Amino acid sequence: MKTDIKVEVERLAADPRITDYDFWRSLKNVDNEIFHIANNNEPIPFDMIRWRAILRQARMKRGHV
Repeated sequence: MKTDIKVEVERLAADPRITDYDFWRSLKNVDNEIFHIANNNEPIPFDMIRWRAILRQARMKRGHV
């Protein structure tokens, strides 16, 4: 699983079609969805956690904190 995340991070960070805003907006959307799910005391899907990690790492790889 860890290598899958690393490969996806590398692929997304190197993709020139994805803007910094796209990363920020996608991460914000995932965070908001996780927040709403958690507030409803529902289980958070593991894929959402995984994509949040991928988006954060890809964004950091591009030089944004």
